[in-house]
Amino acid sequence: MDVFVIPIRGDRYELYCELSADHGVDAELQGSGVLRGLKRRFALMLRAVEAHERGSVPPPTVVHSRMSQLNGWLMRLAAERIAEQRLLWRLRRETAVTVVHPRDLDFEQAMVIVRRILQRDLERHRRWFIVDGLAFVTTGLVAILPGPNLLAYFFAFRVVGRWLSLRGASQGLRRVLWNGRSSDELVELRRAVELTPDARWRRVKEVAERLRLPRLPTFLERMGFERA
Repeated sequence: MDVFVIPIRGDRYELYCELSADHGVDAELQGSGVLRGLKRRFALMLRAVEAHERGSVPPPTVVHSRMSQLNGWLMRLAAERIAEQRLLWRLRRETAVTVVHPRDLDFEQAMVIVRRILQRDLERHRRWFIVDGLAFVTTGLVAILPGPNLLAYFFAFRVVGRWLSLRGASQGLRRVLWNGRSSDELVELRRAVELTPDARWRRVKEVAERLRLPRLPTFLERMGFERA
């Protein structure tokens, strides 16, 4: 597994990994009782969001609802959470990872950044795991309404997603064996911020193509890179 240390602006970096599927999330979505129900709702919501992004027909138990506007809003929020957390979901199953960093950083400097980001994520997801858990319990109060309880599905999705992210951040900090590989392309990406917006975005797409990371421009746009 390759994890890229992406320069955003100044001394800000984000971790990125090109993933196109849930990479075995379903393998852990087993259990019994309340836990099994939470994981089932997570899996359904995950499939619904992926189908929504592909433009195909999502599972009717999650998406088909008279509250189409609320559904669309929840789908967009869930899609953002998937993009944000999927690297951590994958990391929880890894024991050896290559960190790809700009050539103007050495491996030790890159690992300081990696550990700082993982520690930040660990603390943030720990806080939000509690908040989302309380929200999930609260949404049970509207379960008497007709149709699927979209809010309950959404917060069940967030609770399980936070739990997977906590495991991934912990794995990266405590158990993963990291090795490094430097990249000239990531140095170019850092320098692209000095270009005009049009030239900057052309450079981003060129770098993404050379690194074989087709989703990198979308990630950078979400991080505000184009508007920086």
